[in-house]
Amino acid sequence: MTSSLRLEKVTPDNVEAACRLTVQPDQEGLVAPVARSLAEAYAQPEVAWPRLIFDGEQLVGFVMGFFLVRFDPDKPEDRPRSGIWRLNIAAGHQGHGYGRFAVESLCEEVRRRGQTCATVSWVPGEHGPERFYLRLGFRRTGEMSGDQVVGERDLTRG
Repeated sequence: MTSSLRLEKVTPDNVEAACRLTVQPDQEGLVAPVARSLAEAYAQPEVAWPRLIFDGEQLVGFVMGFFLVRFDPDKPEDRPRSGIWRLNIAAGHQGHGYGRFAVESLCEEVRRRGQTCATVSWVPGEHGPERFYLRLGFRRTGEMSGDQVVGERDLTRG
């Protein structure tokens, strides 16, 4: 991983390249394509935080955060949550630290916005990202979001 890693907003100049980004074939059923994520971000701009991951001039991935500030205080299970909505690292670029960079960058944005916990959910299974998220400090909450496992990371610790 080089020091030229950065997150960039999706723009008219890079949206086509973003939509062409694909994960490994055995991961396609585990994460939505970038085009769907961008459509969801367009439909929920107050919640979604989509960013492209670049290494120098090369597009290597996509991360989309979510920031929920509205919730129903009468429901204990409903609380403000922020975290990782989607993470797509291009098939040829996995295993080089780009996912870690994206997660750490997003966690920093969560902290910057005053939250102390980051949330993520994942599809369980052999090719799923559970080990990746657990290595980065996420822990299973015991909750499920549909068919996905919910994990949280305490951002108050180093």
